[in-house]
Amino acid sequence: MTIPQNPLLNDRDVEFLLYEVLDAPRLCELPYFADHTRETFDLYLQSCRRFAREVLFPTYRPVDASPPRFEGGAVAVHPALKQVFRPMIELGVLTAARPADVGGQQLPLVVAMLAGAYLMAANLSACGYLGLTTAAAHLIQTFGDETLKSTFMTRLYAGEWTGTMALTEPQAGSSLADVQARAERTKAGHYLVRGSKIFISGGDHDLAENIVHLVLARIDGAPPGIKGVSLFAVPKRRPEGGRLVPNDVEVAGVIHKIGWRGLPSLAMSFGERGDCHGYLVGNPHQGIAYMFQMMNEARIMVGVNAAATASAAYHEALGYALARPQGRPLGSKDPRAPQVPIVEHADVRRMLLRQKAIVEGSLALVSTTARYADLAAHAADPVERERAQRLLDLLTPITKTFPAEKGFESNALALQVHGGYGYSSEYLPEAWLRDQKLNSIHEGTTGIQGLDLLGRKVVAGGGAALMALGGEVEQTIGRARRAGVEPAWCERLGASMSLLGELTMHLAEAGLRGDVERMLRHSADYLELASILVVAWQWLAMAAAAREGLARGASPAGFYEGKLCAAQYWFSTELPRAQALAALCRSGEDSYARMRPEWF
Repeated sequence: MTIPQNPLLNDRDVEFLLYEVLDAPRLCELPYFADHTRETFDLYLQSCRRFAREVLFPTYRPVDASPPRFEGGAVAVHPALKQVFRPMIELGVLTAARPADVGGQQLPLVVAMLAGAYLMAANLSACGYLGLTTAAAHLIQTFGDETLKSTFMTRLYAGEWTGTMALTEPQAGSSLADVQARAERTKAGHYLVRGSKIFISGGDHDLAENIVHLVLARIDGAPPGIKGVSLFAVPKRRPEGGRLVPNDVEVAGVIHKIGWRGLPSLAMSFGERGDCHGYLVGNPHQGIAYMFQMMNEARIMVGVNAAATASAAYHEALGYALARPQGRPLGSKDPRAPQVPIVEHADVRRMLLRQKAIVEGSLALVSTTARYADLAAHAADPVERERAQRLLDLLTPITKTFPAEKGFESNALALQVHGGYGYSSEYLPEAWLRDQKLNSIHEGTTGIQGLDLLGRKVVAGGGAALMALGGEVEQTIGRARRAGVEPAWCERLGASMSLLGELTMHLAEAGLRGDVERMLRHSADYLELASILVVAWQWLAMAAAAREGLARGASPAGFYEGKLCAAQYWFSTELPRAQALAALCRSGEDSYARMRPEWF
């Protein structure tokens, strides 16, 4: 049995999204992207997919099998990561979407993100170092002064140093209002930082000569709660006298993870000897507001990682199902007849189609979100920028959550397709399943995303973002009708969006009455409902583009027919769940609200 080589992502899917669904070259009409064309997009995509398949993917299994080692107070990573780290930087990954004036290629984020998805599918741990680094550099670029930019940002973008987010503390978890790390201002202008952090991804390694931690801490005398948290750049080694000297930043322990095993997760200690220099980023007490730029970028990146991880597993399962002979058709009565590939069995096709619907729906979702990020930052019309920002804010918790939660289900199906081989470490699906589980926890759990969506995003500005989303959906419905997409799909999506709007008003009224608990009781169910609808919107857009492709005689026709089958699946099996979820949210069903801890 020869299993086809895993493509990680389907190149035709990526081209379809960029050029038939989203019309990415239209972004080149904006002054910021004027130097680009489809040709420059394709050159970068081709470079990334080639590197991902030929260089990066072969490192995945050995890196997963041998996590970083904590020796002599420092972390050492797998040698394979050292071999690919510098070539990834030379590929332009760190600055693909960054401005030319900081050495970037100034590509649209939607292009850079899909190119990066190939790399994430190949080895997400290797990509993690670079994703954190470019996000840290971008934060300093946005909020730091010129000294911070020249000292830290330039070296981060060059890949000479790497970056981290150092937010979480053992006693606080995701509750950043309870951060206890302290910062004392000195006469020299810097701060002395002291405190402990935990779950710091990439907090120490031997890939680069220095690491810049972006640390949340309280300046002595700061007010309690979120309003008293400031942001500091704290290097592992600080520049002093023309050289780098230790900065009293130590590894306190290594977290042994089930997935993302090539990217160390660490407990960190700052200032145990009273000599940890931190440099204030922006203004005092604005740390949470600043850090949310990096956090929101990271949340979208988690969604891309989740989509890419599900994609790699799906294509592995598809290749296996096409090659693995087992059994005979249901109607066959001749035991001497040759066995057929398992893809011929209906239940295997069911599992594969569900994976396809989740994976390609997720890729469409992250691409659409990235396109709104491009417009929010660079659209010529301020009104269009504001509208795109609202849509970006609204879609971020969905983009983070849906690919992670449904991607885990998709990964489980990929393992199931492999049967007994699926749960063996000799085959890759079990490793991707482990990786995927972390994505629903990274950068705010699913529960936090539900609270954010319902408690903030959909009600902000009097529901302006939800109304903007309704407008986008109506435009897609119009395109689908003109293309000849099944009218019932258009009607169901329109009705479901109305249902979501009515439900949101109902829940918001409870909040206005002061019953916030009632409003948010089913926020996780509300998030799932919104996710199903948003992905249905994506599948309607893809169905419209598929019908347009068939109408103009584009080939292969089977590619477009596959899109229509997956869209049919989503509208037939997932969208009907909207009614039940909406009813649950509206009912206020209180079983777990009234459940007491001692009753468990």
